[in-house]
Amino acid sequence: MTGTAEATADQQQSSSIIANPMSLDGRTVIVTGAAQGIGLAIADLVCALRGNAVLVDRNAQALEQVCGDTAANRLAQVGDISDPAFAQAVVTQACDRFGAVHGLVNNAGITRPAMLGKMALDDWRQVLDVHMTGAFLFMQAVSQHMVDRAKQGDAAPGAIVNVSSDAGVQGTVGQINYSAAKAGIAGMTMSGARELARYGIRVNTVAFGMVETPMTEVIRGEKFRDTYLSRIPLQRWSAPEEVARPVCFLLSDAASYITGQRLSVNGGSQMCA
Repeated sequence: MTGTAEATADQQQSSSIIANPMSLDGRTVIVTGAAQGIGLAIADLVCALRGNAVLVDRNAQALEQVCGDTAANRLAQVGDISDPAFAQAVVTQACDRFGAVHGLVNNAGITRPAMLGKMALDDWRQVLDVHMTGAFLFMQAVSQHMVDRAKQGDAAPGAIVNVSSDAGVQGTVGQINYSAAKAGIAGMTMSGARELARYGIRVNTVAFGMVETPMTEVIRGEKFRDTYLSRIPLQRWSAPEEVARPVCFLLSDAASYITGQRLSVNGGSQMCA
């Protein structure tokens, strides 16, 4: 083998070794609830994996801080995800800026805790509107765009990841609205996966345990800390950056044969026999 041939072989071998199956190079991902916490960590990782992130949130000031005027691979979209017109507007803006949408992460969420007998109907509706209606509207708008691309010959139109929670399978005292919404996300995911599979569109759920975010601050406080930690075999909370990785895995080609699944990221607090 000549020196040139040897160099070419070495380059090919090196290229195959360093290829990253989780690369999102050139892909555009919409992330709801992206101004802080888990959503922001996901958007940051999408960009680190060379993708484009469309950050969706109601907090305009926070989005401005994390996107800025110089972020070429970030686009801020401010609005209410339960507004039927907003989801389509976000898809349109994302396509105008980046050309297409290749991924969606339905992450936005709120809590309105109260015991069953004292929960106001408005608190029930608000939580379901954000978690379920918002996820439905964005799934609908993004999947229609992806299906159109698939019909035009795109062999890899995209992937959708819906964020759920352990609360959806084990319940949570004082959060029947939140638990119901997160359980519903699982059904939406499986139905979406079955409907969209023929177009090459994958839909999965990531269910988190206790993540260090403002939403879990009370539970992680001194009053409840030991009780909740005792249920986690790994004996610690997860960081937002840590749970962003499995989300981006499911968006990437590394998960090309995974759809309709629920991936639990909870330190072992929920195990199946």
